[in-house]
Amino acid sequence: MRILIRTSRTAIWARRLGSIAVPLVILAVVLHRFRLITSDLFVVAALVAGVVAALAVIVSVLALGRLWQSGDQGWGRALAGLLFGLVSLAPYGWYGSLLLRYPAVTDIATMDRDLLPLVFEPGTAAMPAPKMLSATEMAAEFPNVETRTYPLGLVPTFGVVQQLVAQNGWDIRLLREPGEVGQLNAQVMTLPGWREEVVVRVTGTMDRSVVDMRSASLHALHDFGANGLRIEAFLAALDDAVMVLLRDNPGANQPVEAEAEAQVETEPAAAN
Repeated sequence: MRILIRTSRTAIWARRLGSIAVPLVILAVVLHRFRLITSDLFVVAALVAGVVAALAVIVSVLALGRLWQSGDQGWGRALAGLLFGLVSLAPYGWYGSLLLRYPAVTDIATMDRDLLPLVFEPGTAAMPAPKMLSATEMAAEFPNVETRTYPLGLVPTFGVVQQLVAQNGWDIRLLREPGEVGQLNAQVMTLPGWREEVVVRVTGTMDRSVVDMRSASLHALHDFGANGLRIEAFLAALDDAVMVLLRDNPGANQPVEAEAEAQVETEPAAAN
């Protein structure tokens, strides 16, 4: 007599839920990044995908336990469901750790925000009020978010800022060439599709410059530390770039007219 070994229905459902969870997570992110759904709908879609992924993990664990006891078939399906569920939950685990690590803040700046205005902030009721840190909290969480002062003129410093923004791939939305003030506003998109705006302001003279920066999330209730970390990373890169420029170009602050006069004076000497 032939004994039939059945396939566990729990294992089948584990595989099905896991197979659904992965495309749900990817689809929600893709639609949000391409602005095919609003941020509010993205949050709902992400929650639904997370619930499906969690169910896939739970059902997979139940299936593995039953398979161990019953000897039924379906180990491959149960393990596949568990793998798909865990992969789908990985982003939630990562952002959950950031949620616990950083305070609920959406707007970080080195100076008064009135001097660092956002240029494409939607003026709608749906736009949440910015969440900011006190000076003490900022110093504790992001100690390197500070105004920078360089022994380099306003114009070359602003040029370095533009180069770094281009290297980061940020989408420039406003560019005010330096007169007394140089300002640059750019849009940054995070991996899940949240939009954030960066403002860099450069003031100073021909031999000195001051750089301030702001980074703010749009339509978000928490930035997961992105704005503060972005400013710290950018200003650290700016410190290095300015240092290299001054090291390799000792006459970086020399006015263009003075350079031209010096060149004219050296040409007759070279001819003689």
